[in-house]
Amino acid sequence: MAFEGLSEKLQAFTKKLRGKARITESDLNEMLREVKLALLEADVNYKVVKEFIANIHDKALGTDVLKSLTPGQQVVKIVKDELIELLGGTDSKIAFTPNPPTIIMLVGLQGSGKTTTAGKLANLLRKQGKKPLLVACDVYRPAAIKQLEVVGAQLNIPVYSNEGEKNVLKIAKQAKEIAISRLNDVVILDTAGRLQIDEELMQELKDIKTNIKPHEILLVVDSMTGQEAVNIASKFNEDLGIDGIILTKLDGDMRGGAAISVKKVTGKPIKFIGTGEKLNEIEEFHPDRMASRILGMGDVLSIIEQAENAFDLEEAEKLEKKLRKNKELDLNDYLAQLKQVKKMGSFSSILKMIPGMSKYNINVDDKEFTRIEAIISSMTNEERENPKILNASRRIRIAKGSGTEVQDINKFMKSFELTQSMMKKMKTGSVDPRMKKMMKNMNLDKMSEEDLKELENKLGK
Repeated sequence: MAFEGLSEKLQAFTKKLRGKARITESDLNEMLREVKLALLEADVNYKVVKEFIANIHDKALGTDVLKSLTPGQQVVKIVKDELIELLGGTDSKIAFTPNPPTIIMLVGLQGSGKTTTAGKLANLLRKQGKKPLLVACDVYRPAAIKQLEVVGAQLNIPVYSNEGEKNVLKIAKQAKEIAISRLNDVVILDTAGRLQIDEELMQELKDIKTNIKPHEILLVVDSMTGQEAVNIASKFNEDLGIDGIILTKLDGDMRGGAAISVKKVTGKPIKFIGTGEKLNEIEEFHPDRMASRILGMGDVLSIIEQAENAFDLEEAEKLEKKLRKNKELDLNDYLAQLKQVKKMGSFSSILKMIPGMSKYNINVDDKEFTRIEAIISSMTNEERENPKILNASRRIRIAKGSGTEVQDINKFMKSFELTQSMMKKMKTGSVDPRMKKMMKNMNLDKMSEEDLKELENKLGK
């Protein structure tokens, strides 16, 4: 989980602040020392840390803050605002040309995940209504072209390649013409990388920039390399000039120093983040939402957006009609919903985006979902529609078919019966008071007015 160590320490810091009716300069200095150490441990650039701490110190010592009725909460707000500013301030999106195709050139070193990111980005843009074309411009790395073709085939996105051609400029020009003829409105160039930055690499990229005139040059960097990622970004920006950054492998970077430092050091925004290995695990980067996640305030809007992308509206309507007719949720319905939830990504990461849930330290084994899927898939259709017929002999057969134990079947069926019971209660409105209390603790009051309005609008739809 990205920012795990930093997140824990910053949340402990904000928790201390919220409980304080009065804050002295001594209190503030002591707490800011802890924040400084937490940021340095997270591999954040030293100069960035120094400026961040100084800004919070100066703003928090303002007379309006210290004399207010809730100084702790005011300082928490200052910390959040400064963190948002550090992460980029505002969202930075791709500038699409009014005269398609928009040409996006991906650059970076070998091993940063550039080719996979090209596919992920194409997939994300297609979901937004674009018609992308992937272009294999890496003519040096063995199997680079094949790798992009495999990614394109998995996503059903067209790939242009010319294996016999070694002139990258020629390939890019041909791809542009093909995109115009096929009405592809986005062209993504997957360029060559090297193990390190060298003159030959930079010259080739400069030639593409001069002759093809891409609308966006996005640098793909591996966030797990920490401050080296920031150094690479600085060098590419200095030599080539980039428009934005895509940070890959952020899910595996527990420190998150690169994400926090890169905008401040390079002046270039993070536009996308890779959040996993799957081809749908890429997100647009929102500084305000990321700051909320780090501080344990949740990220409800991102959950809604992920759900909108993952959930099949037709399936949801079918289930709603069924429940309206007082029909019980069966295992076919359960399996359909489980598959849609899995599309949203790791369940643990989703839980951490719910306001207030990070403090409960809930760990969910995502392998459990695969086990449940195997159990339901080993049942007959009659058993799925009417789970009450699952006697001992049937359960033994299902356990063998799914590679599990009978105890696993029993445990799952108990949890399924509990889900059926909860669905009935939600329909009748008799929700357990403990559930209401948990909802109350979800800290929606800590969301900004803009976020609440957007949440209200989305829920209204």
